[in-house]
Amino acid sequence: MAHALLIAIAITDGHPNYQSFRKGNKIRPVVGSLLETTGINLTHGGGIPELIRIQEHFHEYKIVIYDSLHCDKIIYEGHVDSPKRINLLYDYVTRHYHVIRNMTGAMAKRYVCRACKKGCSHGVRYIYD
Repeated sequence: MAHALLIAIAITDGHPNYQSFRKGNKIRPVVGSLLETTGINLTHGGGIPELIRIQEHFHEYKIVIYDSLHCDKIIYEGHVDSPKRINLLYDYVTRHYHVIRNMTGAMAKRYVCRACKKGCSHGVRYIYD
């Protein structure tokens, strides 16, 4: 969980170590610092309580965890109003979190509405009388 979150934050912020983090390099001390700062123990994995604490720590990002690649399958959505959005996919089989870099690509939709989280094949249409 912590690795995926930090990689997603690195993508969002254009962090110079993003590629290293993605390959598993240089990220271990950053993860250790995050867990120490938040007091979280991920020895047995992380769930909603840990996500809530991490969301409180990273209040400048909206963390959203999906159960599948369907817009309405959200496990967790932080109560934060921020344009910086972290989208992760939780894999129940491997018990692993994956970064979703591009929602429309991951869900095979042309558009994904940020407000209602529905995917569609067209953008906003205005109907005039």
